[in-house]
Amino acid sequence: MALTSAIKGVIPIAPTPFHPDGRIDETSLDRMSEFFLGAGVDGLTILGQLGEAPKLDHAEAVAIAKRVIGRMNVPVLVGVSAPGFAAMRSLAREVMDLGAAGVMIGPPNTLRTDDQVVAYYRNAAEAIGPDVPFVIQDYPLTFSVIMTPAVIRRIVTENPSCVMLKHEDWPGLDKITALRGFERDGSMRHIAILVGNGGLFLDFEMERGADGANTGYAFPEMLVDVVRMSAAGERDAAHDLFDAHLPYLRYEQQQGPLGLAVRKYVFQRRGIFASDAQRKPAASLSAQGKAEVDYLLSRIARVDPRARMAGP
Repeated sequence: MALTSAIKGVIPIAPTPFHPDGRIDETSLDRMSEFFLGAGVDGLTILGQLGEAPKLDHAEAVAIAKRVIGRMNVPVLVGVSAPGFAAMRSLAREVMDLGAAGVMIGPPNTLRTDDQVVAYYRNAAEAIGPDVPFVIQDYPLTFSVIMTPAVIRRIVTENPSCVMLKHEDWPGLDKITALRGFERDGSMRHIAILVGNGGLFLDFEMERGADGANTGYAFPEMLVDVVRMSAAGERDAAHDLFDAHLPYLRYEQQQGPLGLAVRKYVFQRRGIFASDAQRKPAASLSAQGKAEVDYLLSRIARVDPRARMAGP
C-alpha cells in the first residue's frame, strides 16, 4: 500500500490521545482509528505536529505507529521530521517495515535560502532511502521556511520518491495554481497536493487543483463530503456544507496548543477520546472557551446533524 502521486481524498492528521497523567491512551487510540475508518477517509497521518510527535520518545512513536497501522485498511503516513537525519532514518525505516505507506518530512526552521531547502530534502531522501515515498510538508506559519513553487519543483525533480505535497502556505491559493501550471507545461511531473491549515480554505483549494485534504479537523466527515462534492462538480453544495462548519473551523484553527485543545475537547465530546489531555507543555480550554465551542457546535448541528453528538 505504498503512497503514490495518485492519492486523492482525505487523509486526516490524527491527534495523539493521552491520559491526564501523560501516558498514551491506547484504548482511545484504537477508538480513534475505528472512528476515522467509519468517517470514510482515504488514509491517515500520525505523528505529525498535531500528534504532538516532538513530545514522544522513539519507542513510543514506533509503538503508536505499530498499533494504528495494524488497525487501518487505508494508507498510513507517518511524520518522521527530526533534528538530524540519523533519527529520521531510524524512525522511517522502522515504520515502513511495520507497513506504513510513506513518511512526511517538514523542514527545520534553520533553512533560509532556496538552495538550503532543496539540499535539505535531497539529503533527507538519501537518508531514508529511495524506496520510501515521502511528503513535503510546506507549513511556513510553523516552520518559518518559505518554499516557492519553483523550489518545490526543484525538490520534486531531484527526488523521484517525492510523491505528495502537504500544502499549508497561507495565503496559498496561487501556489496551487502555479504548481498545476508547471505540470501542464511539462516542467514538473505530477504530484498529489493535499491541503492543511485545518481545511480553512479547502473549498477554493479544491477548485484550484488540490486533490484533497491532509489536515486535522474534529469533523473529518465534512472534509470527506466537501472533497467528494467538489470532485463531482457540486460547487454550491460543497460551499454550503463548508460554510456551515466555518465558524467552528475558524475557532479550532487557533495557532499552537490552544487549537489542539479545542480539537481534543470535541473528540472527547464525540466519545472518541476519554480525555482532552495534552502532554506538557500543554494548553487547555477555559470554562468560557468550552462554552463557546459548545455554542458553535450547536450552530453546526442546525445544518449537519453529525455535530449533535458533540453538542451540549
